[in-house]
Parts: sequence; C-alpha cells; structure tokens
Amino acid sequence: MNRDEPAIATLRQLASARRTAALATVAAGRPFVSMVPFAVVPSQSALALLVSGLAAHTRNLQREPRVCLMLVASEEGAESVHALPRVTIEGLARLLPQDDPGYADTRAAYLSRFPDADDLTRLGDFRFARIDPQEARVVGGFGMARTLPGEIVRDALTTIRGISRSGA
Repeated sequence: MNRDEPAIATLRQLASARRTAALATVAAGRPFVSMVPFAVVPSQSALALLVSGLAAHTRNLQREPRVCLMLVASEEGAESVHALPRVTIEGLARLLPQDDPGYADTRAAYLSRFPDADDLTRLGDFRFARIDPQEARVVGGFGMARTLPGEIVRDALTTIRGISRSGA
C-alpha cells in the first residue's frame, strides 16, 4: 500500500461528505476565517465557492489569492474531538469570469451540490471562485498526519464524482 493512500482516502471522504469549510484568507497581513459552502469540480481538479462581492473574504482573496480551506469530520458520534479527521487545503483562489473555459463545469458542479443556489448565481453580486490546491495537510487521527503535494491533491479531486446534495 502506498503510504499516502490513507491520507488520500481521508481527503476524498471529507471532500465528499462535508458541504462547508472554514476559509482562511489574508486581510492586511492578518488571518481572517469564514464559513463557506464548497463543491468539488473534478474536471478542473479544484474546489468551487460561490462568493458575494459584499463579503470580506471575497475582497481578501482578490487582494491576496493564497487561501486555506479546512474540512473537519462531524463531531457527532466521535469518541474524541481531538482525533477528528481533518484536512487543510492550501490553494490559490481566483474569481472566474463567465467566459472562463472552466466556468460551465464549475457552475454545474456547484449547482449539483447546491441546487437552491441557482437564483444566487444569476445575481450580479455573486461570482464563482475556484480554489486550485497547492498542498494539503491531512490528519486522520492521533499520530496519523501527512502532507500531500498539490499534484496528489488535484488527482484525488478528479476522482470524486456524483456528490449528492447531502454530501454523502
């Protein structure tokens, strides 16, 4: 077994099961964290957010594209919150113009996961942001941590298909 396989499996499981993430952006040299719904865009090996121009995190990522997304397993039924599986994905964010070659796939992936967001996508204030992963730190529990390079993270995202509305 490849030593990265357990970390890759955790990454895939969390990206499929979780529908929201903590998004860390940089604001005037200081960290800023917000909660965002996200979708996996397998064809782009990326993650998608639907962001409002009014949101602080949108302005932050426009000024500084380096971001982190943290996905954490549910606390429900966990024996210890200290050992919850989690992944932090470092990436570069960019707002997608509607004429971007990946826009249609990004929109389709996002609306597949969040069909109720269709009306938001038609408002001039909301835009898609694509997060291109550069690296991920995966913690599968106590003593089970691994850093995955961007290529492995992107490959793992391409294999996630058919995420339901519930995420599982």
